[in-house]
Amino acid sequence: MYGKVTSGCLHGIDGTCIDVEVDITNGLPQINVVGLPDTAVRESIDRVRSAIKNCSFRFPLERITVNLAPADLRKEGASFDLAIAAGILLTSGQIQAEEVRNTLILGELALDGSLRPVPGVLAMVDAARKQGLRRVLVPQGNIEEAQLIAGMKVRGLTKLDQLSSSIYEETLRNDWDSNVRNRPDSASLIPLHEIQLTARAIEDAGVEQPVEDFADVIGQHHVKRALMIAASGMHNILLIGPPGTGKTMLARRIPGILPPMADEEALEVTKIFSVSGKLAQSDRFMRIRPYRSPHHTVSAAGLIGGGSIPKPGEVSLAHHGVLFLDELPEFSRSVLEVLRQPLEDRKVTISRARATFTFPAGFLLAASMNPCPCGFWGSDSNSHQTCICSPLKIRQYRARISGPLLDRIDLHVEVPRLDYSAMTDKQQSMSSSQMKDRVWEAHQIQQCRYAKTSVRFNAELSGKWLRQFCRLPSDAEELLHRTFDRLHLSARSHDRILKLARTIADLEGEEHLTAEHLAEAIQYRNLDKSGML
Repeated sequence: MYGKVTSGCLHGIDGTCIDVEVDITNGLPQINVVGLPDTAVRESIDRVRSAIKNCSFRFPLERITVNLAPADLRKEGASFDLAIAAGILLTSGQIQAEEVRNTLILGELALDGSLRPVPGVLAMVDAARKQGLRRVLVPQGNIEEAQLIAGMKVRGLTKLDQLSSSIYEETLRNDWDSNVRNRPDSASLIPLHEIQLTARAIEDAGVEQPVEDFADVIGQHHVKRALMIAASGMHNILLIGPPGTGKTMLARRIPGILPPMADEEALEVTKIFSVSGKLAQSDRFMRIRPYRSPHHTVSAAGLIGGGSIPKPGEVSLAHHGVLFLDELPEFSRSVLEVLRQPLEDRKVTISRARATFTFPAGFLLAASMNPCPCGFWGSDSNSHQTCICSPLKIRQYRARISGPLLDRIDLHVEVPRLDYSAMTDKQQSMSSSQMKDRVWEAHQIQQCRYAKTSVRFNAELSGKWLRQFCRLPSDAEELLHRTFDRLHLSARSHDRILKLARTIADLEGEEHLTAEHLAEAIQYRNLDKSGML
C-alpha cells in the first residue's frame, strides 16, 4: 500500500515543499524514515506512534517506510510529525485521500495527539502557494501566520483525531472558504514606487507607532538632522561623544521616523522572523521596521547567523530596519569585522559542507562610541570632567574599530555635552512625526527615481547609477577634488559622500546637487578629518 502527502521544510529563510511518501508492506513490524532526516525527524516516529494510538486510530503492525523527497535535501525540525501521521493513516485506509490531497500539512505532535505550533510556517506556506497548492493544515497556534499568505485556504487543528472522516467531513469542508483572507493576491502587491500614501495616512490606518519621540530630546539639533538624513537614504551612522549626552536615546528613536514597510518588504521581514521563531502571534504583516540592539558580548554567529544548519543572525533580523551597536569599541574586533561583507553587499552568505545559505541583510547601521576609554577626551577645558587617558590608550581604544569598517559608515557625528542653557532651552524641537513626514517624502522621491532599477535607496547606489544620479556642477566638483586630496579619502569614502549629498538634496526637494549639499555631506566625515581613518 502506498500513499503520499505534502509537507514542508526550511532552507535558509525560504520554504521548500517536501513529499512525504509512505509504503506499508507485509513483514516484521518496524518503521524506517529515509531522505536525510535529522534527529528531530527520526524521533518523530515515537511521537507519531503514540499520537495515533491515543487518538483512537490503529497503528499498522507491518513494515512501514517513510521517504522524504527530494532525498538529497537535509530535513530538520518537528514540522513533519502531522504529515507523517497523515501519510500513515491515509495509506492504511483510515482517512480519505480527498481530505489531504493538494494540501500542505505542518505541525508537531504531542504524545496525546495534540498539536504544537512550529516555526517558519509563513515561508513554507508561501512556497506551497508558488507550487500550486491551495490548502493548508496547521496547528491552531499557527493559523494566523499561515493566513498571511493570500489565496490559501487555511485550517487550524488542535488534535490529530480531527483528521478522521466523521469529524473532518462535518467541519473542515465548511471551514476552508471561511478561513481565506480577503486580501489581494500576492502577485498584485503594489510596487514600492507606486505607493502614494503619506506617513500621516499610514498612522491613520492604524499602524502601531513607537512611543519614544524626538520631541522629548532636548537640544542636539544637528544630531537630529544627521539622523533624519541617515533615515532618508538608509545611510549608516556613528554617534561619537562623552557619556550621558544622549547617543543611545537618540538612536532608539530612529525607527520612529522610518515609514512602515511596503507589502514586499513586510513579507520578507515577517518570513525572517517566522523562520527564527520570533514572530509574535498576529494576523498581519510586520509593518514597523525592525530594530535590533544586540549586547556587545554577541558572537560572530549570533550577529551574522550560523550553526550546523545556519539560521539568520541579528543582521538579518534587522533587514529593512535598524541595527544599533551601542558602545561599538566594546564589541570583539573579530565580531565587528564580519560586518564588512553585509554592509557592502546587503546580504550574508554562509557556506557549509552540505549547502550554501544566503540571508538578506539590508539594514541601517547605527552605532555609538565614546571618544576614549574614560569618555571625556576633547571635553571643554572648563569642565571638571577631563580626560585621564594617555595618547597610547586612546589609540588602542580606537584601534578596536578597523579603518575598513569605519570607511563603510557614511556619517560620523559628534554628540557634545550640553551646558545648562541648552538644557533649559525652550525652543520647540522637531517631533518624530514631523521628521517622519520629511523622511517619507525623501523615500518617495527615491522610489520614483529608481523605479526602473534594482536600487531602492540612495545608500545602495553604485557604478553607473551613482554616476548618473549624482552628477556635480563644476564648483562642487572642485570642492570634492580639494577635499579628496586634503583628507586622503578612499574611493569608497568618495562615493559615500556623493550618495550622502544626493540624500541631502532629496530632503530639500531639489533635483540637482549643489556645492552646499556636498559641503554638508563632507562635514559628516569627522573621523576622516581627524585622521582616525
